[in-house]
Amino acid sequence: MKAEMNGTKNGLSRRDFVKASAAVGAAAVSLSGCSANLTGAGGVLAAPARKKAAATVRGAFIYPPTESLRKAGYYSWPGSTFNAEGRQQEYMRRLSQMEARLGMKILMDEQPLDDGESVTRFINDVKASKPDGLLLIPFKKGHWGHVTRIVDETQTPSVVLATLGILLVDHINQFHEKQGVYLINSMDNLDAVEEGMNMIRTARWMKEAVLADIRGAETKETKVPHLGTTVRTIPGQRFIEEFNRTQATEQVKALADRYRRGAKKVIQPSRTDILDAARTYFVLRRIIEQEKVDAVMMDCLPGLQLPHRHPPPCMGFMSLRDEGIAAGCQSDLNATLTLMLVQELFDKPGFQQNASMETEKNHYFGAHCTCASKLSGTSGLSEPYILMNHAEAGWGCVPRVLWCQGQQVTMAQYLSGQSPQMYVYSGRVVDCPDITRAGGCRTNVEIIINEVEDACDVKGMHQVIFYGDYAKQLKTFCRLCSIEAVI
Repeated sequence: MKAEMNGTKNGLSRRDFVKASAAVGAAAVSLSGCSANLTGAGGVLAAPARKKAAATVRGAFIYPPTESLRKAGYYSWPGSTFNAEGRQQEYMRRLSQMEARLGMKILMDEQPLDDGESVTRFINDVKASKPDGLLLIPFKKGHWGHVTRIVDETQTPSVVLATLGILLVDHINQFHEKQGVYLINSMDNLDAVEEGMNMIRTARWMKEAVLADIRGAETKETKVPHLGTTVRTIPGQRFIEEFNRTQATEQVKALADRYRRGAKKVIQPSRTDILDAARTYFVLRRIIEQEKVDAVMMDCLPGLQLPHRHPPPCMGFMSLRDEGIAAGCQSDLNATLTLMLVQELFDKPGFQQNASMETEKNHYFGAHCTCASKLSGTSGLSEPYILMNHAEAGWGCVPRVLWCQGQQVTMAQYLSGQSPQMYVYSGRVVDCPDITRAGGCRTNVEIIINEVEDACDVKGMHQVIFYGDYAKQLKTFCRLCSIEAVI
């Protein structure tokens, strides 16, 4: 995991800092190539992010004092030349840096666990304090039983790091596919530990997160099973009223101007369409700030039908996703939860899309009328886009984002429930078919999928596609958080 993806600024994680202080909007984008430079628009400053408790991990090193092994005259794997105490000091320095980057607490016991009594004390303390996860680092093969006991008795998501030459195959296979455990059997791989800590941090974030659902006429709150995310339903009329109150201020005009000037091409939308699209961003932003929520989804299609009650919010969704705030279409809970997970885990805005296939080429084909432009990451570069009207409604202003040919991608869909699942696939972009020849929604992408021989075997609808090959990490997150990964 790269440190810059999880750096802190004034005590906030990078993600929370972006949400708390970034001036947001669409961008002035160069017109050629993939991943063009993007310049922030003159949007509103976000309200401070709703404060959340930091994720807490309890940890322990597990080994006997080296001196006791010297006296015994035999030091089984990792062997007599292994400096356990020195390795602990080295790891502690790296874990302290990791803790700061992730904005979480990693509380490691100073004294290593050696005998059954010290392990019992640790287990009882974990049960009483209820941390979000555990980090267990054994430095001796013979102490593996202490590790398995802690995992089994605490039933707490656990990251276990064993450097090469400590464990044998039977030990490794005990935990390699075990639910609730991420075993790292690798040479001093603290980068993998950081990925595991970030997974625990993300699970805690999802538990405390609040998602606004703009739809219907009812106001209510519910909890997502397993993840614990709060869903706050806000009547759809609220969006309409806020839109009608939102005037074409200088900020709105500036954002509309950036949408227009940043586009590679403007096909159907008028200046009024683009101005209204900018207004939707400020409406969504205001609702997010007033409700102090972390993400939003909206039943957007009814308002686009006759009589028109509001314009397509698709450009507003693009800008929110570019900022690092998940915005889900059609009040699809599973899609929006997936957008939130992907954003928190990898700092990558996702593309929620309608599933289809190119049967003759055996390619997956996905399309929708909104997409982030900053597909490489919220602090990175942006892809070119074209402004068009909404495909099905035939009016308004939406983005057609041009994905980079050859780009490695991941596709996922979280399926909520008491026994949750996640579809996980990886692939490669081969095309964005020309809209004048292809139907469907405005942003489209054609992909070769790695995990299936027949593209028609891909499961799901409104799956989330995002840049990078993160299938392995997603499957690890699922295992650590007791989610069934499905292909």
